[in-house]
Order: sequence, then structure tokens, then C-alpha cells
Amino acid sequence: MAETKAVAKTAKQPAAAKAAHEGKAPAKPAAKATIQVQYFRSMIQAPVKHKRVIKGLGFTRLNQIVVREDTPSIRGMVNTVPHLVRILQ
Repeated sequence: MAETKAVAKTAKQPAAAKAAHEGKAPAKPAAKATIQVQYFRSMIQAPVKHKRVIKGLGFTRLNQIVVREDTPSIRGMVNTVPHLVRILQ
């Protein structure tokens, strides 16, 4: 019974630990692309959905610039409120 537990524990090693054990270097994560977005128009008269998108992007004040990961979800949020934000980079 004890032998099966030892085998089960070694079989569940993480990939990095297994690679280090085998003498290989662990794979490095790829550099992620970023996007700079500026909040330049007030959301006072905007619909509630647009206000939530601005909040979700991380904006707290006007003319603020945030750096976000360039993913399809972030791009979709920016495309939802193009009249309130602009892409700088």
C-alpha cells in the first residue's frame, strides 16, 4: 500500500519540477503584448453599461492612462466605448 502512494505522489509533479528533475530548463512564458488606453471623455451622460466598461478597464478619473494586456476581451471593451477612450499605443 505504501509503495502505491509513493508512485502516485511522483506521478503528480508539476511540469517545471519534472523538467528540472530531468535536467531541462523550464519553458519561459512568452512576452505579452500590452496596450495603452486613455480615458478622455466624461461618462456622465453615458449609459450604465458604458460606465461599467470604463470601470472594468480600471479608469477612475478623466485623462487617465492605463496599460492593459492586449487581449480580445480588452479590445472588445475598448471597441464598446470608442467615444470615451482612445488607444495610445
